[in-house]
Amino acid sequence: MLTLYDELYGKFEADGVLLELIQSDPVQRLKGIYQGGASRFVNEKWNTTRYDHSIGVMMLVHRLGGSLEEQVAALLHDVSHTAFSHVIDYVLEQKEENYHEMIYEKIVAESSIPHILKSAGLNWRNILLAESRWTLLEQKAPLLCADRVDYTLRDLYVCGEITLQEVHAFLDQLVVFKGQMVCSNLSAAEWFLAAYYKEVIGFFMNPLNMFGNHQLTEVIKLALQKDIVSMEDFLKQDEDLMRLLKNSGDRSIEAMLATLFNSKVETGTASCHSVHQTTKMRWVDPLVVVSEQVVPVSKLSITAKRVIEEAKQTIEKGVYINIHASL
Repeated sequence: MLTLYDELYGKFEADGVLLELIQSDPVQRLKGIYQGGASRFVNEKWNTTRYDHSIGVMMLVHRLGGSLEEQVAALLHDVSHTAFSHVIDYVLEQKEENYHEMIYEKIVAESSIPHILKSAGLNWRNILLAESRWTLLEQKAPLLCADRVDYTLRDLYVCGEITLQEVHAFLDQLVVFKGQMVCSNLSAAEWFLAAYYKEVIGFFMNPLNMFGNHQLTEVIKLALQKDIVSMEDFLKQDEDLMRLLKNSGDRSIEAMLATLFNSKVETGTASCHSVHQTTKMRWVDPLVVVSEQVVPVSKLSITAKRVIEEAKQTIEKGVYINIHASL
């Protein structure tokens, strides 16, 4: 048995198949895959890993009464993420940012995961390729799900944007209604709504963050063109891929990395900018329990409706960035 401790959810006793999966190479690899892509290269505080997140999603599903199979699916939902996470989507111009989902089946099939699950009497395809079964783990926007809730709470807490007390207060109001994750009251839904857009607009769309991912994308595009790195290299960890880039001996790559690590960034305008970056539309409209029914928070709160509309406009507009190299 292994005792895991997570600041958001507390203690978790892992044993059996969950313990074996946690200790497996595919899950341990996630300790070296950072959620924010290039984020930690431009701000050392932005350093949440896919491992932290995967363990958290598993613990949240457990907290809400999810089955062992759904906990397994939660733990393994990100094992196919490549080095630098969503940067590969920008490199390949995958607008839905879903490259890791496209390669998921192949990555799992070629790993130790099927054998581990088979030894526990579980069929990996029935668990890992049946996302629609796991209504706590994944839901299409704008509904809440463990994946969406965990990365929001985790990023904002690690960055100091929300307190542990606020996290716990929200989690206490998170309930399951007919298999769906919902809020037990209006105030909890409004709080998470504000937190989510603080995550999407304040963090994902932070000009420094957007610059980091843009610059690293350009570096990797060039490195792929010059055969300095290959697509197989993305199945390693962030540091492995960065080491290949740093040791390439290519002056163009070195100069572009220097810009990544040594630039100052400020918000630009439509008429004056170095880079214009957009991102995938991400939005939530949490369901709230009202008289034994569930209702979207936007139908209960004029403020919530306005927040959602304004956030959507901001996301569609994207971010204008001015870059000032300080070499």
